[in-house]
Amino acid sequence: MSIFEKIIGSLEDKREWRAMEARAKELPSEYYNAYKAIQKYMWTTGGPSDWKDTSRIFNGILDLFEEGAAEGKKVTDLTGEDVAEFCDELLKDEKTWSDKYRKKLNDTIGRD
Repeated sequence: MSIFEKIIGSLEDKREWRAMEARAKELPSEYYNAYKAIQKYMWTTGGPSDWKDTSRIFNGILDLFEEGAAEGKKVTDLTGEDVAEFCDELLKDEKTWSDKYRKKLNDTIGRD
């Protein structure tokens, strides 16, 4: 990884993110609004800390939403009524930002 990538991140990752956001904008408004709300929830509650996990999770949500929209389903038909639980379930086996900072805090406090 070059110093440039360390500072601004991988250009390929940024391209993939922009492509995912473009896919989201093509969704019907109910789905787009849900996608953005899910993103906000995941970032606020300590979403995935690894780009591969982030990409896999959000591409999976987009796939699910695109298919659901094509079938004329409501968002909650796909996620269940408790959308937060749906999100938590997606993250349950992932390393999250809160895990990363929890470890960092525990490692920082004197263990001598």
